[in-house]
Amino acid sequence: MIVGIVSDTHGHVEFTRPALRILESCEVELVLHCGDIGSPEVVACFRAWNTHFVFGNVDTPYAPLRAAIQAAGQTCHERFGSLELAGRRIAFMHGDDVHRLQDTIEDGQHDLVCYGHTHLAEQHRVRSTLVVNPGALYRATPHSLAILRLPELEVTHINL
Repeated sequence: MIVGIVSDTHGHVEFTRPALRILESCEVELVLHCGDIGSPEVVACFRAWNTHFVFGNVDTPYAPLRAAIQAAGQTCHERFGSLELAGRRIAFMHGDDVHRLQDTIEDGQHDLVCYGHTHLAEQHRVRSTLVVNPGALYRATPHSLAILRLPELEVTHINL
């Protein structure tokens, strides 16, 4: 299974479009959006994929985004998402709640923890948990996303 991981679109459709082309070319089956969605228009950009969204610190008020996610037939996980895909336990959040992020990484209950917020792409391991930040599609140099291959937990960062 191939999963796209994005974050920090901040409502900017024009910065999101190049990422959509990458997701399509990588034949992504599902997308995780790690928050700071920023606008209902960004939600609509992901209609080609089964997309799971969490809210970030710039996503208030939540109601318009929640409605757009529901109208698009996508999944809104509020501030914290947890899925099992291809036998792997995955948590994702924005990352602005540093304590929740650290607790989720440290508890060892997930094979993968994804987050955004810092606008910096990175990945590292904490014991058996892989931690991934895809970077940001807005206000980052370079703009980036991550492609995840499951069940291998193989992550590739792509600069746009």
